[in-house]
Amino acid sequence: MPDSLYEILDDRFLPCTKGDSRLETLHDGSRWAEGPLYLPAWRQLVWSDIPNDRILRWDEATGAVGVFRSPAGNSNGITVDRQGRLVTCEQGNRRVTRTEPDGTVTVLAERWQGKRLNSPNDAVVRSDGTIWFSDPDFGILSDYEGHRAESEIGACHVYRIDP
Repeated sequence: MPDSLYEILDDRFLPCTKGDSRLETLHDGSRWAEGPLYLPAWRQLVWSDIPNDRILRWDEATGAVGVFRSPAGNSNGITVDRQGRLVTCEQGNRRVTRTEPDGTVTVLAERWQGKRLNSPNDAVVRSDGTIWFSDPDFGILSDYEGHRAESEIGACHVYRIDP
């Protein structure tokens, strides 16, 4: 095994350690960071700090980290739609939202058959604009990453929002 910054547990990952393999810490003040999304047009990286109920952002030009949104509904997964708007799974608010260019938040989904979602977790936007998201119960099991509640749906599902 060549000298490396990494501990290689599977030799199939050796090619990943070639070239620009330097790790850089951008931020270390999150309790639990998840859902990073790089936005080339903004030259920013955004991610969720779920228990601290905020979305943070790192600015590539300045190297500064700041708060993008707080409170953020214990956001988890973040993605971008075909128009460049953020689509966010908010576990605490039990909904999926879209951030408009002016910063306003539009609710895309919060109920299925009249029942509140559990705690939307991760989302992806297909090339046709369809949004797919998972809805596990993590955010309603305790007050740590959402708000303790009973599931109204009674199960965990994957949903689709048509454009």
